[in-house]
Amino acid sequence: MKITVNKDDLLPALERARRLVERRNTIPTLANIKLEAIGDRLTVTATDLDMQATATLPAEVAEPGEMTAPAHTLGEFVKKLEAGSVTIAEADGKAAIRSGRSRASLNTLPPGDFPDLALGEFSHGFDLPADALATMIARVSFAISTEETRYYLNGIYLHHAQDAQGAPLRAVATDGHRLALHQVEMPAGGIGMPGIILPRKAVTEIEKLVGGLKDAPVHIDVSATKLRLATGDTVFATKLIDGTFPDYSRVIPAANDKLVSLDKAALAAAVDRVSTIASERGRAVKCSLNQGRLTLTVTNPDSGDATEDLVADYAGSVLDIGFNSRYVLDILSAFPAARVHVALADPGSPALFTIDGAAAPVFVLMPMRV
Repeated sequence: MKITVNKDDLLPALERARRLVERRNTIPTLANIKLEAIGDRLTVTATDLDMQATATLPAEVAEPGEMTAPAHTLGEFVKKLEAGSVTIAEADGKAAIRSGRSRASLNTLPPGDFPDLALGEFSHGFDLPADALATMIARVSFAISTEETRYYLNGIYLHHAQDAQGAPLRAVATDGHRLALHQVEMPAGGIGMPGIILPRKAVTEIEKLVGGLKDAPVHIDVSATKLRLATGDTVFATKLIDGTFPDYSRVIPAANDKLVSLDKAALAAAVDRVSTIASERGRAVKCSLNQGRLTLTVTNPDSGDATEDLVADYAGSVLDIGFNSRYVLDILSAFPAARVHVALADPGSPALFTIDGAAAPVFVLMPMRV
């Protein structure tokens, strides 16, 4: 194999691929990326056996072929090269890299040992604008659980929902303390798709992949066990979490009758200030609602207390309820509107955070005892 490529084309492909490669790997070939040259293209592939990323770029192919090379060493060396063309030639288990006056020789491993994430058939495929996908992930990913014992909550549940507003494509995440839901109109090719749980690590990778692409089209293929995403010259595939996501609709309150509307920025700033006093473990903030006012209070026996009053659009009866301040701030950071509407019932029932609009995101937060 012998190719010549432009550094500015090669480096982004290497960077995308090697994000999947662990620096410490018990399987030697998984520390490598696969380079395959054919025609006038070079394909760069990396996998960790659960995810696979492939990037394709233009190349002058003098000798077609394939090889695997250490992902991080190759990426770091290319990153430090001066701008211009890079020539990579493989022979006798070595990859010779030349660019200008720079030279390097890297050990390779047989490409036949490089694993292929067998994708099989996909039952459904559809297109989404990159910014719509990025928004969907940003709205809900903060609520993904990190508790490994409930592995089925360690990702985003993506499914074809049915509700009074229609049949949207809906993303849901929950850790048992808070729940986030966001939906978009279901693209035609996704109608009837199986409900899938996208793993947290794959969610992070997709965020990086589609971030900044604006309204560029992203094609998504799904089956019951795998998801494949393609945009431009990059293809990303991942296995899915094999589990059953709980019936989240049961925790979304429908009868909360105490309604309060607040300025989001003012609420976030106030919660952030008073939570400075809260204990690192509890992070509890007491919310006291009265006519036209919300009072935030934090009491910490070890450090002191803090109180702040906010103007609130509230006409209900007096209510005291406690929340984890960090969870409140997480919700507000994902909140897309300037005003936040909160529906409450009593101190022991979950709160519902919404904005105006039928297809708007929904956030649910469980209370704390304060």
